[in-house]
Amino acid sequence: MTLAVEPGRCPMHAAPAVDLFEPGTFATTDVHAVWRTLRREEPVSWHPVGDGGFWSVTRYDDVQHVLRDHGTFTSEQGSLLTLLGKGDPAGGRQMAVTDPPRHARMREPLQRALSVREVERDLPRIRSLVRELLAPMKDGGVFDFAAAMAAVPMAVIGSWMRLPRSDWPDLTRLTGASIAPDDPVFAGPGGPERTLVRAHRELFAYFQDVVAERHAAAPGDDLIGVMLGMRVDGEGLAPSEIVSNCYSLLLGANVTTAQPPSAALLELAGTDALADWAAHPDLLVSGVEEALRWSSPAQHFMRYARRDVRIRDVTVHAGDAVVAWLGSANRDETVFARPDTFDVRRRPNKHIAFGVGPHYCVGHTVARVALRVLFHELLTGFTGIEVVGEPVRLRSNFIAGYTSLPVTARGVRP
Repeated sequence: MTLAVEPGRCPMHAAPAVDLFEPGTFATTDVHAVWRTLRREEPVSWHPVGDGGFWSVTRYDDVQHVLRDHGTFTSEQGSLLTLLGKGDPAGGRQMAVTDPPRHARMREPLQRALSVREVERDLPRIRSLVRELLAPMKDGGVFDFAAAMAAVPMAVIGSWMRLPRSDWPDLTRLTGASIAPDDPVFAGPGGPERTLVRAHRELFAYFQDVVAERHAAAPGDDLIGVMLGMRVDGEGLAPSEIVSNCYSLLLGANVTTAQPPSAALLELAGTDALADWAAHPDLLVSGVEEALRWSSPAQHFMRYARRDVRIRDVTVHAGDAVVAWLGSANRDETVFARPDTFDVRRRPNKHIAFGVGPHYCVGHTVARVALRVLFHELLTGFTGIEVVGEPVRLRSNFIAGYTSLPVTARGVRP
């Protein structure tokens, strides 16, 4: 293993030469092989970036520790590598980058609004939208499955936020640019930094207008209405806080829902395993959970150490950035038998694709229901699914996924 060492860091805990900060690495490298080596040889390793860097944490138990212990590891200085060393202006105001106990007080009203009972009321609409997105695949021609899946999150969260359907395509594009500004599908003039700035500016301006309009009207029972009526520590959220959390909810939905179907189909299409899953409807739920583990769409979350702390045999100093790799934890050999096998019968399946601890994904119920509907429609409505072109992986150190996955299939007659 070739090591890259920052002065003052122990060479026994330096990261491999593979650059886990560079988004392109995740589009061209088998990153699971890299993580496998790190779990075995250097489960906690220093990764230099410019004048700073971050600690990579790759084993399941250590990832859980970092994400659960908010007293030691704060999210408020930035939770994604794109903000490494920059700080996060939304810290303490946006739920995703707010520590307990304030985080819990912000989360609770949204959690109620996204309960199983509320989501199940929306099942007919979700099923109708999924069928609409999959319908073009029935003609037997080449169908870009990944491109279609990119529209699923907005089809779900767009209605829950009462956003006009005509706005969904632009919001999907802007969210993609926020998540993966290095990817050619989303990159605009001036490179990734300007792409990211433009996307943020447009999304925040959009939600500023929406929130202003909703303030002037009677708050509804959608997610924006919930935030308008929310009181935290006796005070309502400022408009800027609501805007920031609208943005966060949109990103969260796009992270968790769009990628598992493509990753699962790429692995199973054309194999007996897909036909076996289709033949056993009782495996729908366990298969969806395996798709989440397998894809681990959110590859990492970042935290900063509040104080000196030991992780295994490594001292992480106060102020150091720590990146917990969910994608690695979900393939940890000490937790998952045959971790590199997609097993729709996997039980137990203690994956942490939705994170763990206080910041466990607030929309996990919506994501799970949407994915169950999608896989049900896919498995019962189509047969002979084949990948017929080269898949294109997303250039992102945050999202594990695909921008293109050409497939063909035959529709099952009703």
